[in-house]
Amino acid sequence: MTTPPFPAPTTAELAVVSAQLGRPARGVVGIAARCACGNPTVVATTPRLPDGTPFPTFYYLTHPAATAAMSTLEATQVMPDLAALLDDEHVAAAYLAAHEAYLSDRAQFGEVPEIDGISAGGMPTRVKCLHALAGHALAAGPGVNPIGDEALARSSWSPSTCRCDDPGAAVREPEASTA
Repeated sequence: MTTPPFPAPTTAELAVVSAQLGRPARGVVGIAARCACGNPTVVATTPRLPDGTPFPTFYYLTHPAATAAMSTLEATQVMPDLAALLDDEHVAAAYLAAHEAYLSDRAQFGEVPEIDGISAGGMPTRVKCLHALAGHALAAGPGVNPIGDEALARSSWSPSTCRCDDPGAAVREPEASTA
């Protein structure tokens, strides 16, 4: 888990993220959370993509097993249960604080008027996208985003268990040339 500033992503990290997404990675400013093997799990993305598109999802969940687990949760209709947790004033206050922390982290990479005040996942008053909330929870660490934490706890995926296709590819030393 980490919050800004981030070291610039390496070529190996971007290659892993691109493989995870099945398309070239765009606007990645850092690796915000990692798998137990060192591969990226969450990337931090610039709030305006290189093509000019506003992109509010600063913490973007990329790990295929994690994204599949969040998709499964969403498909099993847990959203109303998670939204009901916001009826507790302490949970609602923590979720609002998570929203504000998210906006603060993203603002370090530029202000984008089109997404001003918009964080991700429905924060601060709704539960809309578990992928975004889990990404934030993984990046910020336990106790920051209560709904993201709960989604991770209910999921079949764990950040402590590697389920990568190529474990450690992002942190592996390049092999020396024998030319």
